[in-house]
Amino acid sequence: MKKIAKLIAYVAIAMVVIIIAAIAYITLALPNVGAPENIKVEITPQRVERGKYLAINVSSCLDCHSAHDWTKFGGPIDTNQLGSGGEKFDAGAGFPGNVSVPNLTPYNLKSWTDGEIFRAVTTGVKKDGTPIFPLMPWPYYSKMDREDIYSIIAYLRTLKPISADYPKSTLDFPLNILVHTMPQKATLGKKPDTRDTLKYGEYLVQSAACKECHSQDDKGTLLPGLEFAGGREFKTGGSSVRSANITSDATTGIGSWNKQVFLARFKAFSDKSKAQKVGKSDFQTVMPWWQYSQMSEGDLSSIYAYLKTIKPIKNSVVKFQANLTASN
Repeated sequence: MKKIAKLIAYVAIAMVVIIIAAIAYITLALPNVGAPENIKVEITPQRVERGKYLAINVSSCLDCHSAHDWTKFGGPIDTNQLGSGGEKFDAGAGFPGNVSVPNLTPYNLKSWTDGEIFRAVTTGVKKDGTPIFPLMPWPYYSKMDREDIYSIIAYLRTLKPISADYPKSTLDFPLNILVHTMPQKATLGKKPDTRDTLKYGEYLVQSAACKECHSQDDKGTLLPGLEFAGGREFKTGGSSVRSANITSDATTGIGSWNKQVFLARFKAFSDKSKAQKVGKSDFQTVMPWWQYSQMSEGDLSSIYAYLKTIKPIKNSVVKFQANLTASN
């Protein structure tokens, strides 16, 4: 019996050592996507204009990285605080940790090289080599055209520096270990000719990470077979809002919408001065309508054309439930 007890003890010790070694390897050796590129992005008016359009109206970088007025529908961003960061994701928002969205203005990025910004946007690795949880949809940005990423970098360099610092973000166990395995080398794509409506629409949908928000997930992994079918839950001040089904299903998706209806839905939010006040129990949304509404009609038309090619998935979504905490 003593020999068996010793054997069990040795096995237990060995397992502990293996686990510790595995954790040490993951946290110290990963992520491993390579060093940042030695690049210098030339800031041209064309790049700044394109980068502004992408960062605000398509990829929505500045939607997450700017202050919002959540007392109004759609939480319009404060254009005087563009890129200042500060939005919080924590347990109250259903997030497994505490994340304060960082400042993207030159105040915070002045010490970053263009290569370090490029690596962060396309692979999910910060300047110091630590991983970025894909709350920032870098897996989608990693497939954008290099020139479009350069344009975003050029635009970020022109933002007004805003002095704003936030606490270091933390993730709950075991996510704080697993996040080190998430960053991947970029597989950059090529911006299609805008005249190729379907391919360009697909590129825009990818660049806007539409699938990420409009698909249900299980602990961050999208549920297969329900892509674009909506139902992903977001917590907003004790209430719950879920993304819409944007597949071509005629009854639960957008299958019955024609292009004019689709465009009108976006253009209804062209003037954010008309954003209505909302109370805590009123219907709210995390969809950045006020930013997306400024996309060109051509780009929105391309998005519509591509979405209409996605297979219809019947999935009825309860879009809003108010005051969930009050009933618990």
